[in-house]
Amino acid sequence: MAEILNVKPTRMELLKLKKRIKLASKGHKLLKEKQDALIMEFFTIYDEALSLRRELNQKMVEAFDTLRMAEIDVGVSRIKEIALGVSPNKEVEIRRRNIMGVPVPLIEAESFKRSIEDRGYSFVSTSPSVDTAAQKFEEVLELAIRLAEVEETLKRLAREIEKTKRRVNALEYIIIPRMEATVKFIEQRLDEMERENFFRLKRIKAILEAKSA
Repeated sequence: MAEILNVKPTRMELLKLKKRIKLASKGHKLLKEKQDALIMEFFTIYDEALSLRRELNQKMVEAFDTLRMAEIDVGVSRIKEIALGVSPNKEVEIRRRNIMGVPVPLIEAESFKRSIEDRGYSFVSTSPSVDTAAQKFEEVLELAIRLAEVEETLKRLAREIEKTKRRVNALEYIIIPRMEATVKFIEQRLDEMERENFFRLKRIKAILEAKSA
């Protein structure tokens, strides 16, 4: 049996508790709906994360393969020299958006794919293999940024799901049962008090009748 609240067994408290149970039940329903919606959203984004992770792994394999070909073509030392001459990438801007009231990151950035001229190194003194390697790593960077956004979103949704689940369970298994048990206790106590009053009045009536006789 659930514990009862420390309240006075009065009709006023009984009415208050019944209202609180209605509000708590409504809140429980809304939280459960939110939890279900968050879980659905989580698994939708989870599928996207898996797809991005697979694509990123494939792109990284391709990128390192092309890098090895470039190293064979122009030499490791020349690759390092070219890398030092590459122009920095444009800055990434991190904003926020909401999913079911949960703030999640929104990474905004222009495409990392650049032309040979925009990369900053002299394409005259390089080879097509170097350009291909640069292109492949730009694709890797673009996917990595997108995956970072998606995985951080998953982490935040998971935390919110866990928090919502705790609140749902607290209402379902502790708060509402405790209030319902208290309502039952007050109703039983009020019934006992009414019976006691009834017998007391009946006894007084019998005494008065006896005196009158």
